[in-house]
Amino acid sequence: VNDNSPRFLQDNFQLEINELTSPGARFALGVAEDADVGSNSLQGYELEANAYFAVEVKESQDGSKFAELVLRRALDRESEQSLRLVLTALDGGEPPRSGTAQLCINVTDANDNPPVFAQDRYRASLREDAPPGSAVLNVSASDADAGSNARITYGFGKMPAKVLQKFVVDAESGAITLQEALDFEDTRGYTLLVEARDGGGLAAHCKVEVEVLDVNDNAPDITLLSVSSPVPEDAPAGTVVALLNVDDPDSGENGQVWCELSGEAPLSIVASSGGSYKVVTASALDREQAAEHRVTVVARDRGSPALSSRAALVLEVSDVNDNAPVFEEAAYSAYVVAVDADAGRNAWLSYELVQAPEPALFRVGLHSGEVRTARAVSERDAAKQRLVAVVKDHGQPALSATATLHVVLAESLQEALPELSDGDAMSELTSDLNLILVVALAVVSLLFVLTVTLILFFKCRRSR
Repeated sequence: VNDNSPRFLQDNFQLEINELTSPGARFALGVAEDADVGSNSLQGYELEANAYFAVEVKESQDGSKFAELVLRRALDRESEQSLRLVLTALDGGEPPRSGTAQLCINVTDANDNPPVFAQDRYRASLREDAPPGSAVLNVSASDADAGSNARITYGFGKMPAKVLQKFVVDAESGAITLQEALDFEDTRGYTLLVEARDGGGLAAHCKVEVEVLDVNDNAPDITLLSVSSPVPEDAPAGTVVALLNVDDPDSGENGQVWCELSGEAPLSIVASSGGSYKVVTASALDREQAAEHRVTVVARDRGSPALSSRAALVLEVSDVNDNAPVFEEAAYSAYVVAVDADAGRNAWLSYELVQAPEPALFRVGLHSGEVRTARAVSERDAAKQRLVAVVKDHGQPALSATATLHVVLAESLQEALPELSDGDAMSELTSDLNLILVVALAVVSLLFVLTVTLILFFKCRRSR
């Protein structure tokens, strides 16, 4: 009589199956026992409906029937980490009897999931004056695996040595920090390739774009390209006297520069293209008032605080013949006057004219030495008059000296100038001839004395 139900030897079956196990794999579950015989004995097994496993009945050589678990579909630990199924053993009685056991299947992990970054691309900004050790940002990656397969370490991928020197990433936390000082003028940004690797060797990558923010740490640089010095004083206003270039490697307002001239000078500065400037004359120059102008070119950026540079500019003004000669006085009074160093009668002086083309035209004061016209000048009088005056003292014997006075009769100064110049030239020529004659006479006298001395010397020596 079917009065015994099938019974499993254990109530629970524990199985560890790796998630990478291929479909079709089989796992033996053991045998259920039924004390009945014949058709009332154990006939087969049934498994709770599920998506992964089925059960098949296998018969051993001794005729007993055992259950075999068959994997029909690939497992995925990340979807289901474990399965709890009911395994039922059935006999052939009417009605049939059954027995059950719990089938606990633990899906073990395989490193089938690479790390995944929270973002494919990270962005960060750092001021160029950020000190070494400053935090850049944290990257984060996760791994759906378990255990060592899910343990992630961070590092940099293949990058230029210049980049690797600037930054460092913490292997455990993914924190990226600055290792060396930045310089916006050298590099305005960096692209870091960060790698996350799990314990099983699978890796993922992300990019970190670090923007370097400019700081106003560069003063404008002034370069004098050319200086036109000296400049003639008749140069018109607007004449270019110097070209210069101003450069500031900073960006934005930190690199925007304006220039001005410091100092009192008739100069101004005009901006040109590409950071070039022209220094031009702002008004007429006058060398007689200022032969040299010194100004300072001041270049200042628009940063906060603003930085500035200075360059000295020296401009010389060359002379132009723009001034006619000017006498210090409009009229001069001259006195043809004699002085005698003696005393008494020996120093009493009297003047008279000893040579004159027309004696009636001029006379000289006896004691004053003043030469005056004796009558009105007429057209018959010669244009050039040469007078020789003599001055005598009253000593015994009387000593005298002479002076020559050249007088030009003309209706205007312009008419008289050529005549005066000719007279001066003749006077200078006469003076030069007199000097030559004196020198020649001195040389001849010296030669004569030297010759006489030599003759006497030789005669004396011969006589001895």
